[in-house]
Amino acid sequence: MSSLPLLFKKEGLVEKHQVEGVDPSDRYFNRIILVNRTASGYAAKVMYEALTVEGHSHPTIAAAVQELIEEMQRFGFSRIRTRANFKGTKYLAEKETWVDYQDPA
Repeated sequence: MSSLPLLFKKEGLVEKHQVEGVDPSDRYFNRIILVNRTASGYAAKVMYEALTVEGHSHPTIAAAVQELIEEMQRFGFSRIRTRANFKGTKYLAEKETWVDYQDPA
């Protein structure tokens, strides 16, 4: 099945990114970030235990993920890194490069 129909949807899930790091209680975590196309760009969302972090719409996927990471850092998450795992329905087989985010000072 081709991933093109999903990528060209006006709104809906377009990518999944893996995020990992250390949570506020100093435990390692690994979750999936859902990146959705919105009417005005892209928005990212992640759920961790009872916490749901959801960003605003941005013109690029990278900007949407960046805002989400910054919000997670405000909650106390640290040593965060991400990488794309799915584009549409295409699994990237963990071939994408990790993006590391510097902890706030």
